[in-house]
Amino acid sequence: MSINLRKIYVAIITLFSASATALSCPDYTTYSQSPQGNPSAGPLRLPFMRPAPECRTFNSSVVENVIGDMKARMKDPDLARLFENTFPNTLDTTIKYFDPEKNLAFIITGDITAQWLRDTANQLAVYKPLLSYDRNLQALFKAVINNEARYVSQFPYCGSFQPPPESGLSPSHNDWADGVTVNPPVNNEVVFECKYEIDSLCGFIKLSRGYFEATGDSSIINNNCTRRNAIDQIFRVIWEQSQGSFDEKFNFISYYNWTGGIGALSPAVDNGGNGEPKAYTGLVGTHHRPSDDLSVFAFLTPANAMLSVELTHLADMLDKVGQLKNVSMLARQYSSTISKAIWDTTVVNNIFAYETNGFGGRYVMDDANVPSLLSLPYLEFLSRTDPAYVATRNLLLSRGNPYFAAGKTFTGIGGPHVNAWHPWPMSQISAIFGTDDDVEITNSLYLLANNTANLGLIHESQSIYDYNDYTRPWFAWANSYFAEMILDLAQRKPHIIFSDDTAYIPGSGV
Repeated sequence: MSINLRKIYVAIITLFSASATALSCPDYTTYSQSPQGNPSAGPLRLPFMRPAPECRTFNSSVVENVIGDMKARMKDPDLARLFENTFPNTLDTTIKYFDPEKNLAFIITGDITAQWLRDTANQLAVYKPLLSYDRNLQALFKAVINNEARYVSQFPYCGSFQPPPESGLSPSHNDWADGVTVNPPVNNEVVFECKYEIDSLCGFIKLSRGYFEATGDSSIINNNCTRRNAIDQIFRVIWEQSQGSFDEKFNFISYYNWTGGIGALSPAVDNGGNGEPKAYTGLVGTHHRPSDDLSVFAFLTPANAMLSVELTHLADMLDKVGQLKNVSMLARQYSSTISKAIWDTTVVNNIFAYETNGFGGRYVMDDANVPSLLSLPYLEFLSRTDPAYVATRNLLLSRGNPYFAAGKTFTGIGGPHVNAWHPWPMSQISAIFGTDDDVEITNSLYLLANNTANLGLIHESQSIYDYNDYTRPWFAWANSYFAEMILDLAQRKPHIIFSDDTAYIPGSGV
């Protein structure tokens, strides 16, 4: 038996063993709502929130090595505990199905048993530097990409999905999809929720190109009809959603619409489920935001910024493997058009609008979910020192942003998904990615550490009035995003989290 086959065999046996013990493992939604293991040695005394090794859904010695390296160097034991809990959270708790032989995997968001394209890309991004050191982790990424290519090929306007039939897992019922009319129609045995968010397709590209950048494995493209069809579908959506709402004869053009009916939990949407009309600008419209909330205006600036960046990465990947030259050229053309439209149509007096409509309408605000305006440097759209970003950032972190809120213990940006007085910790993570100021970084770090309701995990939102009032105890994306930020500081600003100024690169100690 070859080494690679043996590793696959061991992975399968490990998975079967995990399944056998899963019956005695606690549900993590419940587990995450009360303090568990021994507290940290710092003043916050944060609990150890990882499940027992036999209850973890994926195990990686490389991930454990990084945790050990970071714990040994981090000077604050509370921050170290927060990293120890958050960094492995996706692997520990959300890999509901993985079969390396079938090249399929199903990853949930946490306390919602569905796979979101956006969440998955962000949940896994933190492990990208480790792929070249861990074959099983590499196989997991590849299996996720393969499964998502099937989703995108079939339902490119949808963002969250049910388990693949090969998994044997039953589809989940989504109450919020009851009574909702979606066009094009969807199959609820495959689709969990079909809200169209352009950043979901960006997430699929991000995950795919990140895997390629880390591994050089071109098999996700070469002779892969499903993957190529997924790319074709992405470009179909880009073209359709960049068109104006009316043609030259004022025929109303609709390629996708979504609306709740009478008695549905989800809201009715104006104009036959199409939302506010839009005029052509070069930007790509979206029906919903990354928060899954309805857009006010169709052209979401940060989602278009992410799309512009990811299309360039897609073109780079295709060029490196010598595949699909026509697609590479189209990706670069769209990337350039979108970037120019952002600068030409969304920036006024050095301030980015969050949403525009092509008719002069602008909505100046920000939502915590990434892609956000605050996260533009994280998205690689611009630098932290860009004057328009600095000016916009200052406005967003002030009363000038209707979804900025400040209380005695927590401050940040939220959104309508919860309410205006529940900012999201995710916004403080984006704020750290967006600055080089040590004081600002430190302040944001401790706002995060001090607001976990003594549970040692990053939650969806946090009340500015009540320390114990938060939403989503198990939100894997937020946990991964926090850990990704800590690892960024370990390289960019090591003196803030370590006792010395020596940078740490994940995997360097493997």
